[in-house]
Amino acid sequence: MSYQTGLSGLHAASNDLDVIGNNIANAHTVGFKQGTAVFSDMYANAMLGATNNQIGIGVATSAIVRDFSEGTPTQTGNPLDLDIRGNGFFLLSQNGTLVYSRNGQFQQDSDGNIINSGNGLPLMGYAVGPNGVVDTSRLVQLTTATVANLPPKPTSAIAWSFNLNAGDDIPKVTPFDPTNNQSYSFATTATAYDSEGNQHQISIYLVKDPATPNQWSAYIAPQGSDVTVDNGTGAPSSYTQIGTLTFDSSGRLTSSSSLSFDMSMSNGSASPQTIAIDLGNTTQYAATTDSVTRYHPDGYAAAAYNGTLSVADDGTITAGYTNGETLVIGQVATATFANPNGLESQSGNLFYATQASGTAQIGTPGTFNHGVLQGFMEESSNVDLTDQLVALITAQRNYQANAQTIKTQQAVDQSLINI
Repeated sequence: MSYQTGLSGLHAASNDLDVIGNNIANAHTVGFKQGTAVFSDMYANAMLGATNNQIGIGVATSAIVRDFSEGTPTQTGNPLDLDIRGNGFFLLSQNGTLVYSRNGQFQQDSDGNIINSGNGLPLMGYAVGPNGVVDTSRLVQLTTATVANLPPKPTSAIAWSFNLNAGDDIPKVTPFDPTNNQSYSFATTATAYDSEGNQHQISIYLVKDPATPNQWSAYIAPQGSDVTVDNGTGAPSSYTQIGTLTFDSSGRLTSSSSLSFDMSMSNGSASPQTIAIDLGNTTQYAATTDSVTRYHPDGYAAAAYNGTLSVADDGTITAGYTNGETLVIGQVATATFANPNGLESQSGNLFYATQASGTAQIGTPGTFNHGVLQGFMEESSNVDLTDQLVALITAQRNYQANAQTIKTQQAVDQSLINI
């Protein structure tokens, strides 16, 4: 029986060495999760009541358990290198079957498809619908092949705020005339885009009221003869009054901050085009001069995809355009499992779902039980080389000790033969 016991010990120690060696070999494999050999003792079946004289018959390898703790994130120069902080696996398609991986090294192939670097398998996620909203109802292969030129967006709102100098003089000329700078107190210009992406310069003029303290009149005038404006009356003109600003004795705006005007073009673009102006946070404080404190117009001209991508922590993939704008083109999906150790390991940093692992729970990064993503990062192997080298020494001693058991039994047998 000692031979059998020693042989089982040799076999177990050999398995332990195999697991440790595999860990060491993959110490620099991105997304690798180290394994540990788990052993159990073996006993022969005992007859009823004969439990005090049982002698073990060796050891068996009961399982290889993986440690799914996070590896250290390492920064890279690739925006499609992704690191999952927390639970989750990337979803890949292998001949139509979903497989899973913690290796977040991705790149684009010649057709613009996002694939993993090791196997060339497409990354799965959610596409953006025609309404610009991510469609989470079905998984698709993520790609940039469908990224088109960005159409123009006509300006519909301008967020504008000013500090109007409380010490400004009353304009010397009345009534207001945009061509005479002595008829207004302050003016500044914004760029507005029409439905075809053409630029138009629109100026706002602020006139301090000569009769009512703390009151200013706001006018709009386009810079160009092909554009007219009106304040909603339907009477286009070269300029129009869009409202009155009233301040309290502390310089705070008390009148409505929401104004608007219609812009009409003769170039064939959609007309009239209503533009809302938000003058919130405009103040009237004493200063050396009037100033713009906030300026944020929407709208932009048409632009081409410039080839840049970024991935947010919730997995949304954003494409960059030559005009500085960005557009969401998809979202990475991740999967979690009730029992990750039930996954079946395959070559290429891949896992397959099994009955033991449970069904994949697919969702978006950052939602319940799904970790967030980090772009420009990859997850290092979680192998601790120091621990593994110590374990290697221990496994070697175990192997030698079990070999000594067989050697000792052989010596005993030889003594019996020599009698």
